[in-house]
Amino acid sequence: MPELRTDRLLLRRWRESDLEPWALMNADREVREHLGELLTREQSDAAAALMQAEFDERGFGWWALEARETGEFIGRAGLDDVGDDMPFAGVDIGWRLTRSAWGHGYATEAALACLAFGFETLGLPEVIASTTIHNHRSQAVMRRIGMTRDPADDFEDPSVPEGPLRQCVLYRIPRRDAHGPHNGAGVRPVTPAVGRGTPGE
Repeated sequence: MPELRTDRLLLRRWRESDLEPWALMNADREVREHLGELLTREQSDAAAALMQAEFDERGFGWWALEARETGEFIGRAGLDDVGDDMPFAGVDIGWRLTRSAWGHGYATEAALACLAFGFETLGLPEVIASTTIHNHRSQAVMRRIGMTRDPADDFEDPSVPEGPLRQCVLYRIPRRDAHGPHNGAGVRPVTPAVGRGTPGE
C-alpha cells in the first residue's frame, strides 16, 4: 500500500491504534451529521477492515490520515469506486476528519494528494465527489481543489431513506483541470511522495 506525504499529512495504511479514534469519530453526531446513523464499535471496526481489504485488492481506496507533526490519527481520505446502485459511475474522492482537525485546511491538502495519485498514478480521466446538498463544508473543499458542479447532475441517493440526507450534489474534475482552477483560490497543488517512510517523518 503506497503512502502519500504532504507538507503536514501522512496518508498511510490503517493500524490497530487507529480503531479507537476512528470509532469515536463514528460515534460523534457532528462528524456523522451528513452521513446518517452513528456506528457501533463493531460496525466501525468492520468498516476499517473493509477499507484496508479493498485497498489491498484494488491498489487504491481509503488511507488513514495522520498529522505528521504529532503522529495523531485525524481521519481518512481517499478514492473509492462508485456503487452500482448510484445514478452515475466512476471513482469518487472523499475525506472525513475528527472535529479537532476541522478548520486547518487538512481536508483540502489530503484531497489534493488523492487527486494527484488518482490522475498521475492510476491514470484516471476524471474524479467525482458527492455529498448532501446541505453539506456546505465539504462542497467548499470540492471547489477549492478545482471541482465544479452542474445542478443537472444533482441526484437522490437511493441508499438513503427519505429525508434531508437523500438529496445530494455531484462535483467533477477532469484530469486536464487537475492543476488549474484551484490555484486561483490560493491552494498549492500537492505532489505526494510515495514510499515507505516512518510515521511523522
